[in-house]
Amino acid sequence: MRIGLNGGASSIERFIEQAQTAEAEGFSSLWYPSAIAGDPVAAMAAAGRATSSIELGTAVLQSYTSHPVLQANRMAGAAFAMGRAGLTLGIGPSHAPVIDGMFGMSYETPGRHTEAYVEIVTALLRGERVDVDGPEYTVRGVQAAPAPFPVQVLIAALAPRLLRIAGAVADGTILWMANARAIESHVVPRIGKAAADAGRPSPRIIAGLPVAVHDDVAEARAVAAKQFAVYGQLPNYQRILEHGDVAGPADAAIVGDEAAVAEQLQALITAGATDVWAAPFPVGEDAAGSRARTRALLKELVHR
Repeated sequence: MRIGLNGGASSIERFIEQAQTAEAEGFSSLWYPSAIAGDPVAAMAAAGRATSSIELGTAVLQSYTSHPVLQANRMAGAAFAMGRAGLTLGIGPSHAPVIDGMFGMSYETPGRHTEAYVEIVTALLRGERVDVDGPEYTVRGVQAAPAPFPVQVLIAALAPRLLRIAGAVADGTILWMANARAIESHVVPRIGKAAADAGRPSPRIIAGLPVAVHDDVAEARAVAAKQFAVYGQLPNYQRILEHGDVAGPADAAIVGDEAAVAEQLQALITAGATDVWAAPFPVGEDAAGSRARTRALLKELVHR
């Protein structure tokens, strides 16, 4: 099973150590939130130089706050600095309270915005000339040097339009709060059809969920309800939780003893996910022990 973890650290030394350890333990990837180290891309490139195969991706960078030409150039530069394949751009339009409320930017057309954005970024990363004069972006005669190593582009796609773009234009989707039911009934049919209609390879589907190995399921869900409450308040996540037939983030979280968690993780793959992005969270007074127990199971599963 391809399992990735959350990435991020307080120093560049720890960034590198974290990536080296995860690679040595067999994890396939590390996924970095946009706020890590102010901007995680430079630190990811440093960690990539110190490793040989682990995928390092963003989960996710906001599209609105970075022009697509700049985004493509920074990822190409990071791939150059990293010196190998394995850099992945996870991108998304974020949410109205952030883009409109915090940054004062219009969030009226996130679907149209994301489609135009990803078309420009992916073309520039391939080294193609871009000429666009549209309602979202105008880019005239821009051609960047292609990334020296392939950079995959994944969209934080939860709604139908973004899933179509993820299959038809990007390399797939990186999800959060989509359980096995939502993946099987909502994500896979839409993204798969979009890729097939566009004559593209089967897309990647990264299933991201909180994970805790803990014997008291009720206690674990109570902790998840508090720690991940914000996701139940945002419309984009509310809709994907509804597709999963769950009331909130606590019910989407993967919790239970080793056997139960392993079964739930396998259910994500059976539903159509190609990779799992596990976000371990501690339960109980012994936070370090709780995390260690969860990580031990995840390490075992990557070698099954």
